[in-house]
Amino acid sequence: MRVTLRTSVIGALGAALLAGCGLTSGSPMVDDVKPGSIGKGLPLKGADLTVTSKEFTEQLILGAIMGIAFQAAGADVLDRTGIQGSIGAREAVKGGDADAMYEYTGTAWITYQGNSEPIDDPQKQWQAVHDADLKNGITWLPPAALNNTYALATNQKNEAKYKTKTLSDVAALSKSDPKAVTLCVESEFASRDDGLPGMQKAYGMSIPSSNITKMDTGIIYTQASKGSCTYGEVFTTDGRIKAMDLTVMEDDKHFFPNYNAAPEINSKSLEKYPEMAEVLDPITKKLNNTVAQDLNSKVDVEGQDPHEVAKDWLIQEGFVKE
Repeated sequence: MRVTLRTSVIGALGAALLAGCGLTSGSPMVDDVKPGSIGKGLPLKGADLTVTSKEFTEQLILGAIMGIAFQAAGADVLDRTGIQGSIGAREAVKGGDADAMYEYTGTAWITYQGNSEPIDDPQKQWQAVHDADLKNGITWLPPAALNNTYALATNQKNEAKYKTKTLSDVAALSKSDPKAVTLCVESEFASRDDGLPGMQKAYGMSIPSSNITKMDTGIIYTQASKGSCTYGEVFTTDGRIKAMDLTVMEDDKHFFPNYNAAPEINSKSLEKYPEMAEVLDPITKKLNNTVAQDLNSKVDVEGQDPHEVAKDWLIQEGFVKE
């Protein structure tokens, strides 16, 4: 997704992934679905489409949502979801080995297009990514409200105790009661300009290193839930936020980059099958952080299958029927 521990990929490794991690394989999607509010008239009948995604939970769900939607609209769909890292999936769409995927605007802007400064406004960020990628043979469809970016979160006890709602509140607390603000963060977040150092600078925080503990992502949620650290670094659509009843601090100065999910389509494929856009648009409009947290939680917390979670949601929302 973004350039983090989960998905940062060295260029040379990306080439290896492209050659060996899923682009020459795949299996047909065989969901017995029919049009609901989307796909009426089977606008994609006769189309052979390949969908892809990265390997983490949210991406697997989004890839399945896309593929099942295309099936309901009449397409035969090849499932090449679950490619390791960002670069392999991106190159599949760019090179035409896959027709479409859900990608994140911040990842494209920073990782693929080589920019260092994110754009604060989500719509302007999407537009900039859209315009820049046209020359790469990729067309971005309109984005979702779903924004999988960094945040700090705290448990209910600490929220009640310190009454912080925003990162500005956390900054104020760090000055009025320095011992109160302890952080659990990933090692990479602790050193990145768009992570902890940049956040502290943007908000005027000065948190001593003795108050910062570095640990793996999964442990952070547990420790923040227990209150072992007052605030933990989280990803805003992670299902564990809901499952562990954590409260996310609002990024009121809009420091963290926008990582809005949007369909990324091979331009030649979209030219051949423009109906893909009308099929996906209402689904994308429904995706937000609350929906993502709920769907991700069903997989990461409850142990459900990502494909079945995607299918159940599409049926529940009336997009498709069995």
